[in-house]
Amino acid sequence: MPDRLQALLSHFAVNARTFNAGALCGINRHDGSGPDGQLHLVRRGEVEVRHGNKLAARVTEPSLLLYPKPMAHRFITDSERGADFVCANLGFEGGNANPIAGALPPFVCLPLRQLRGSEAVLALLFDEAQSFNCGRQAMLDRLFEVVMIQVLRQLMEQGQAQVGMLAGLAHPRLRNAIVVMHEEPQKDWSLDDLAATSGMSRSAFASGFREAVGLTPGAYLQRWRIGLAQKALLAGKSLKHIAQDVGYGSEAALSRAFKAQAGIGPREWRSHSRTPG
Repeated sequence: MPDRLQALLSHFAVNARTFNAGALCGINRHDGSGPDGQLHLVRRGEVEVRHGNKLAARVTEPSLLLYPKPMAHRFITDSERGADFVCANLGFEGGNANPIAGALPPFVCLPLRQLRGSEAVLALLFDEAQSFNCGRQAMLDRLFEVVMIQVLRQLMEQGQAQVGMLAGLAHPRLRNAIVVMHEEPQKDWSLDDLAATSGMSRSAFASGFREAVGLTPGAYLQRWRIGLAQKALLAGKSLKHIAQDVGYGSEAALSRAFKAQAGIGPREWRSHSRTPG
């Protein structure tokens, strides 16, 4: 079986930065104004999670609360007993172009007992959160990143992503085509090539891909290539080299595909993306 996450995470890493380890009591607000998502681990206690005036979740057992993108939320706990949290900000490499953040639901609430194979990692994370060991911050950050990989596995393997990239990666055949597109975006993939990779007929592959992922294979490949191009633009690479790396024969071809995907050309996009505020 191909590694469904290797190319994805090698191109678009997820970075964590722990910012809280301890009890939260009463009402705690997160305004969602920053650029990062957040991952909260509730080790003990009951928590009411609210998005505006809406009750989003009621936590009564150790759980994970994931916000891949910034979203205002607040936690309500007992004013005296509180609840034990360990929290991290999540930075998705490539910003808005990161396909992982785009593929995840806006909010995930998952009991920790359902996160298969995570017991040892979570035990180490919680133990480190309570310690004052040297390297504690770095250790916690890396452990949160491991937990994020386990969450991605969980969403794929349990079929909890209904439509989109993760749903496609969960499919026993379609995932083969998605993986090769991720690994070799520069290749001139035809529908027949991708169908053969998946061991499916051309028509079954095309209809199955669109149903699972929500895009045609060609549209998905273009989105992946332009996401890689956006990341490379922010890194300062030239359009000529980017075009070669992501499978377009010329700067002009890349610019046309980029504008079709992003609404503006690559140079204009880079200028806007580097402008503060």
